[in-house]
Amino acid sequence: MTSVTARAPGRVNLIGDHTDYNGGLCLPFAIPLVTTTLARARGDDRLRIRSDAYPDGWTGRLGDIAFDQRAALPDWVRYVAGVLWAAQEDGWPVTGLDLVVDSDLPRGAGLSSSAALECSVVLALAALVDRPLDPGSRQAFAGLCTRAETEYVGAPTGGMDQLVSLLGQPDHGLLIDFADTSVRQVPLALREAGLTVLVMDTGAGHELADADGGYAQRRKECDAAAASLGLPRIGLAWPDDLSRLDDDVHRARARHVVSESSRVEDVITAVAAGDWSEVGAILTASHTSLKGDFAASTPELDLAVATAVDAGALGARLTGGGFGGSAIALVAEDGAAVVRDAVDSAFADAGYEQPAHRLVLPAAGATLTRGA
Repeated sequence: MTSVTARAPGRVNLIGDHTDYNGGLCLPFAIPLVTTTLARARGDDRLRIRSDAYPDGWTGRLGDIAFDQRAALPDWVRYVAGVLWAAQEDGWPVTGLDLVVDSDLPRGAGLSSSAALECSVVLALAALVDRPLDPGSRQAFAGLCTRAETEYVGAPTGGMDQLVSLLGQPDHGLLIDFADTSVRQVPLALREAGLTVLVMDTGAGHELADADGGYAQRRKECDAAAASLGLPRIGLAWPDDLSRLDDDVHRARARHVVSESSRVEDVITAVAAGDWSEVGAILTASHTSLKGDFAASTPELDLAVATAVDAGALGARLTGGGFGGSAIALVAEDGAAVVRDAVDSAFADAGYEQPAHRLVLPAAGATLTRGA
């Protein structure tokens, strides 16, 4: 019986948050924390899904994952079932499967554990049904995973996470232009510059599938701003257009999106010039915009960012959409411990739980191993 093992990474978004669903630019990279799915094709229509993270596995049939049956599934199973549903909708010959999932990605940390799960499942399934695995096909797979998350699960995300999980390359960021969903690999020579990215997981988890949460609300506000300007998405606006927005909140949200896309371009220019101090300054400016114009930060994220910069980081910002989760700091390798310790002390003084820290560099995207 054919089996495959697919591994898909989480991601850090270096710059460009809340731009994906708004038609703007972003520059994420894959990280060396992955979700692994072992998939085995069956000769019937049964589905068996197990995960070490959830003691109670799930068993059912293909008919049980129909769109109108999704509410009956456990929350975590919906991410898997949504991929199978989207593949069926796209004409894939999905049959019964045994799926075993494992992950070293923390949930709710803003490192895209949900997209890593989806992408590991879609890559395994693609191999089992003999779909091509080239970059162009992987970009289409990302679309299936995005559809699974937005339509089936109900999380109004934009597709950045799935694209970089499937297309990431070591020592590169993935520039994504969501005006047309085009992608380009951008070298990020952090290692050669003696730099690394410190991920500071504040422990304040966020839930993007919450229909009443901050993420969903910001998306509605951005859509309303775009509609006021007669645009399909607010990321397509020019800076001069924003003065035509009468609503102060809509103007602020739009100002963040438009300026954030410009910051992505500025980071790419600075990276090409080897000006990492400028990169850091742009990251911090991004956080200021996310905190002010987009109101997506939290006291924990603000404290992590301010403390990291004060302790010597070149720059810092929240990553992964905000409303909890993680912040990142661009730090010298030999200064990472100083920044980490300063953040820990600041959190202790504020009465917050100690954050979890990880040092990451751009890693490879999803990989596949075929079994017997």
